[in-house]
Amino acid sequence: MTSIKNIFKNYTVPCIFIFLGVVGFLISGLSFRMVLNDIIERLGRNLFIVLSLIIPITAGMGINFALTIGAMAGQLAIIAVVIMNIEGIFGTFTAFLISLPIAFIFGLFIGILMNKTKGREMITGLIAGYFFSGIYQLIIILIPVNNPVIGVEGGRGIKSTIDLGIIKYSLDRFPTYIRIMGIKIPLFTLFICGLLCVFIWYLSKTKLGHHMKITGLDIKTAEERGINVNRVRVIAIILSTVFAAWGQIISLQNIGTLSTFGSHDQVGIYAAAAILVGGASIKKAGFMNAIVGTLLFYLLFIVAPKAGTNIFNDPQIGEFFRVFMAYGVIVVALYINNKRNRDY
Repeated sequence: MTSIKNIFKNYTVPCIFIFLGVVGFLISGLSFRMVLNDIIERLGRNLFIVLSLIIPITAGMGINFALTIGAMAGQLAIIAVVIMNIEGIFGTFTAFLISLPIAFIFGLFIGILMNKTKGREMITGLIAGYFFSGIYQLIIILIPVNNPVIGVEGGRGIKSTIDLGIIKYSLDRFPTYIRIMGIKIPLFTLFICGLLCVFIWYLSKTKLGHHMKITGLDIKTAEERGINVNRVRVIAIILSTVFAAWGQIISLQNIGTLSTFGSHDQVGIYAAAAILVGGASIKKAGFMNAIVGTLLFYLLFIVAPKAGTNIFNDPQIGEFFRVFMAYGVIVVALYINNKRNRDY
């Protein structure tokens, strides 16, 4: 009994979501195969961007809500690929390359900004995301585009919705989908996510990774040991921003459509909620937190609308629950984290 209490105490948020996921699945009446197929697809679509949160957390900067800025860099790269009409996996990797310098510059700016607001990195990232979103939308509205595929009439501005058929499933189907008992597995996409896990693990074993851990534990101790704290923090945010850009590209090649003004809006919130659902805190996170959290978070995303329909005869209730769930889990996780810090 004591061990069960300890498990619930240490993994409160994952336990709550496991319970909600199981109950939601039973009420929804959806088939297990359908739910599993959808979960695996969403795992491939979203895991990379959730993993990009680990490095800033390790460096003591909390949840990087500025992920949305990296996502915008990825979207700008995808728009460039559509204009150049580069198809298939070559188009996707071209988007990776184009987004790299854009995300690097964005990450450098955000990292410098966060060094000016130590202790308030999360709110800084959130506000910076809104600021950059305004600039991004202004560019999208005013940029001259002569391409009829994405440009609006008049030659100025980009359409609100862009078809990404030229790169759709380019990673997921490379070289082909793997099917196990009728379940489609995007093997290459998951392989790329695995490469990011290996990179983060390798980074943790390097001198830079060691400096990130010390900085994350205590900035004063890090400074006393001669670590350039500001440099370490900037590198952490640059890496996170670049990975967020690539994660958004991976996500959009799966979706197949770019909502020019809205695809990036909830990226930071959903990624933060997913990793917190997996048991991470604002001070500690690992691969399993990202993987388990992504599975549990998107399980509820799948079953909530159908469960809402069956209970209230209104699928919109399920949609409202999705939004409530995303913000609610962040509040609960932050409260639990703060309570644990006071207890210790």
